[in-house]
Amino acid sequence: MIASPNDLTYFIEVSNTLNFSRTARRIGISQPSLSLAIKRLEQAIGTELFIRSKNGVTLTKAGKRLLSHAKQLLQLWDSVKMESLASHYEIQGNFTLGVHPSVALYTLSSFLPKLLMDYPKLEIQLKHDLSRKISEEIINLSIDIGLIVNPIKHPDLIIHKLYDDKVTFWHAAEKNANQRIDSDEAVLILNPDLIQTQWLLKRIHRQGKKYNRIVTSNNLEVIANLTANGGGIGIMPTSVALSAYPHKLTPVPKMPHYHDEICLVYRHENRSIKAVQAIVSSIKTCFLDKK
Repeated sequence: MIASPNDLTYFIEVSNTLNFSRTARRIGISQPSLSLAIKRLEQAIGTELFIRSKNGVTLTKAGKRLLSHAKQLLQLWDSVKMESLASHYEIQGNFTLGVHPSVALYTLSSFLPKLLMDYPKLEIQLKHDLSRKISEEIINLSIDIGLIVNPIKHPDLIIHKLYDDKVTFWHAAEKNANQRIDSDEAVLILNPDLIQTQWLLKRIHRQGKKYNRIVTSNNLEVIANLTANGGGIGIMPTSVALSAYPHKLTPVPKMPHYHDEICLVYRHENRSIKAVQAIVSSIKTCFLDKK
């Protein structure tokens, strides 16, 4: 059995009267219910709080120690309740937004500055990681809301698609030998850890295209920069290529592409929290305006 704040309140009342029957009448509950509440509290503390006798009860040493802190504990509990209710019904509090770093670069500035201006009591912590790791942290309650690429369905999550993207092959508008797709000198610049990259490499290998000159990077912005400046053929999302170098990068013609969905993700039980509603609405409105 787990003690509750009510049990602590009953303990204070019994400590004042030193009589279970009188306390039960005073607070309007049955004596067995009062005795059960005190028993729960004693089990939670791990020792007896009262010495029972025919004439009433007296506090044990442990009971006296608990009584000296009981009112502070109840005040703290009331404060926690008020703060929790405020975060539920008001647009305030600290929330963590998880976003892949590349997605963050071309999405956050579209909604976050206005969101923070509109709600001065709202605090946002950003966390950048791979989309699958962000999903895991939303499930285990470490992250409140995520902007995620290709999230996997989960019963605890609400998933709302914001927009489509595609990962494909890019070269500079003024391409050199490193960027001619059919040249023996062609260089691929890519992140080998991405599922999208592995899928695209398998597709071109099936078409008989193999490249021995490969530069690897786990940063899509670095890939975009090298590609735009003639370093090779970059594999990257369209959103990254066009947001970083809209006039310098063009997609390689007749090459396969991998379809991505960028989604807004959060837990079901958070949908009634006013601050979460405000953040979600701000993000949805931002991308709705772009469609």
